[in-house]
Amino acid sequence: MNADQMLAEIREANLSYLMLAQSLIRADREQALYRLGISEETATLIGTLSPAQIMKIAAGNTLLCAFRMSDDLVWGLLTNHSKPGANESVSRLHASILMAGRHEHA
Repeated sequence: MNADQMLAEIREANLSYLMLAQSLIRADREQALYRLGISEETATLIGTLSPAQIMKIAAGNTLLCAFRMSDDLVWGLLTNHSKPGANESVSRLHASILMAGRHEHA
């Protein structure tokens, strides 16, 4: 993949992320805050962006979304790499609980 292709992919990801974020915020603000891991102020800003503003912001060369966690424990739970034979639904629930606690720090 060359640099131009990579930039095009970043711009597409930015546009998709902003459109999804705005849709989630407008549909259910509290769920959006949790699912996106963003603050109230950020949600207000994204929720009020015009289509032209979204296009302009998405056109940048910096990826706007980021992984919410860098915790090996959470990644292990999400990928079931923590324990062989682990119950997947219990592992995902545990990971969700851990991520919900980190939502306050967004």
